Amino acid sequence: MKKLALLMIGLMFITISGCAAESAKTISAFVGSASKPPMEEAAQAFERATGIHVYANYGGSGTMLSQIELSKSGDIYIPGSPDYIVKAENKNVIDPASVTKVAYLVPVIAVQHGNPLNIRSLADLARPGIKVGIGNPEAVCLGLYSIEILDYNGLLADVGRNIVVNVESCEKTAALISLKTVDAVIGWDVFHQWDPDNIDIVYLEPAQLPRLAYIPAAISSFAADRAGAEKFLDFLVSTKGQEIFKKFGYITEESEVRKFAPDAQIGGEYRLPAGYQDLMK
Repeated sequence: MKKLALLMIGLMFITISGCAAESAKTISAFVGSASKPPMEEAAQAFERATGIHVYANYGGSGTMLSQIELSKSGDIYIPGSPDYIVKAENKNVIDPASVTKVAYLVPVIAVQHGNPLNIRSLADLARPGIKVGIGNPEAVCLGLYSIEILDYNGLLADVGRNIVVNVESCEKTAALISLKTVDAVIGWDVFHQWDPDNIDIVYLEPAQLPRLAYIPAAISSFAADRAGAEKFLDFLVSTKGQEIFKKFGYITEESEVRKFAPDAQIGGEYRLPAGYQDLMK
């Protein structure tokens, strides 16, 4: 009888442990690094609230899209701008009905702390000797915006001669300034919040901005846990989720972001001009 009782207790323990393992869920997200700091905290808060772990992959939005497409896996796609949501929709990689706006981004010039070279405008980026960095236009949302802004303002050729490096993510674009690799990058306004001791920002004139960006999120066509993915998207736009983004300096209201460029388009898609590489160093 004693052995039987012990066996029953053992079976109960295995059953209870099995139920706990089954209840522990994980969803995977492919995330453009433009939202990495708040997204990391949001994922942790979401797990505490729901028990669902968010396994996040960070990188350039184009790289993340390619990974979803090639692996045919992932529950959520969160690029740094709507450009790549359009690309994902065209590739049937996301459910268009699930697209959600999470926060807004303003393109700026990011410079070293104290702005030692007194860079005050886009035109200053064309000054002889100024070293400029951008995101890779073919893999990073920010790179697309950089080329678009320069092209829109007739400065692509002049500033292009000073572009000495392009990198594969927003995170690495900001690091170009933090590490003093370049004098300036075309970046997002939140770069200052990422590294306030090393990065200052210079806002562009409203008329110089053809577009403002927003961070979209969508459920992947290959989602293994659609219900869990929907819960995470709902959390990101909930009061708690939006408070996290605000904490890291992100704008969450359209009325607020419009103050930086009242006439600019929000969202949409930009296509790189043919031969743009020839205008860059």
